[in-house]
Amino acid sequence: MSEVMATAGAGGAALLLGLLLTEPLRRFALRHGITDRPSSRKAHTRPTPYLGGIAIAVATLAAGGTVAAVAGAFGPVLGVLLAGAAAMCVLGLIDDLRPLGAGIRLGVETATATVVVLAGGHPAVFGGATDVLLAVVWIVFTMNAFNFLDNMDGAASSLCVVMGGFVCVMALIDGPDVLAVLMASLSGACLGFLFHNRHPARIFLGDAGSLFLGFTLASAMVVLHSGQEGLSGPVSVLLATLVPTLDTTLVMLSRHRESRPLLQGGTDHIAHRLRRMGMPVRQVVRSLSVFAVAGCLASSLVTHRLLAPGAALAVACLVGVTVVRLLLKIPATSATSATSTTSATSASSPGVRVPAAPAPAAVSPVTLQLRPRGWSGRRGGPSRPTAVPHSRAARTAPAPSPPAAP
Repeated sequence: MSEVMATAGAGGAALLLGLLLTEPLRRFALRHGITDRPSSRKAHTRPTPYLGGIAIAVATLAAGGTVAAVAGAFGPVLGVLLAGAAAMCVLGLIDDLRPLGAGIRLGVETATATVVVLAGGHPAVFGGATDVLLAVVWIVFTMNAFNFLDNMDGAASSLCVVMGGFVCVMALIDGPDVLAVLMASLSGACLGFLFHNRHPARIFLGDAGSLFLGFTLASAMVVLHSGQEGLSGPVSVLLATLVPTLDTTLVMLSRHRESRPLLQGGTDHIAHRLRRMGMPVRQVVRSLSVFAVAGCLASSLVTHRLLAPGAALAVACLVGVTVVRLLLKIPATSATSATSTTSATSASSPGVRVPAAPAPAAVSPVTLQLRPRGWSGRRGGPSRPTAVPHSRAARTAPAPSPPAAP
């Protein structure tokens, strides 16, 4: 009972911290112009502050570390996990403020993931260095998949609540208990952040948040299945992260077929395609969450030997191929086109209406300088004015001169 109480206490404390820290960080970001600005490769239409991921990271690290220390469960593995998660948050924050190259990001991510795998262990499939390599690659892939998945209001944080809650329950059942405390803290922090991030979002995670979520979840799953032999470990991890895996697969395949840069952001993710089918944003997030719950339940069945890993893998591959093939039939980008002197409206698919771009005369005299963003497309949502006086890139145009007398 003490373990359950400690886990619940960590989750409650993180929820409260995530809820209270987000608003001050949102105001700080607005005051200093730390905003995600619209562009042709993003779905949102007004500058929206970053730094939501900082609130989640602080809440998770503070609540999880404190409760573990009080309960006497703070050990080297947890210390490495917390340090690695903090490093990923800092890396993402730097990328939010001044975009980094893909090589630098991958190098830091790989080094951090390697330290976690060497300290915390990994599933045993082939034996030796091959298993270490597979675990490192999977952690790096998952954290960047979450970076891709952070493309719609509430999507990434909602999925993290589901997956983190699943890992928390599994850790309470099978151990180690310290992972349960960490995952409860992560889920609670995301739940508190959702009050500000649900549609229409008032603040975004940013790369600091998406990398932190992906790294913490993937590392905890690898450590949870440490020493587990055979296919059950890798298959369990794959099923639990099926949604971000399918989203990344869809995006990579779509961009390759259309000869577009693989790492350039765009509105071609699962969430964006479901929006073009006419689904509201909140319904899209609920659908992704339900799919994640199904994957986590299948993962638990495989972990406890109630479902053969080979059969589960075959079914997951079949479902994944079917979903990707169906979603590829939905247009990857909107058919709306606009120029600086005219506006046009066209449908991206039958039955989906795309709003016309505003005419130049209707735009407030504010100029926005667009800064390149990370690797993922931004969120969908209702159209909002692009002129935001608090943006760092906004400046007021000179007042028009009075007309000459006739």
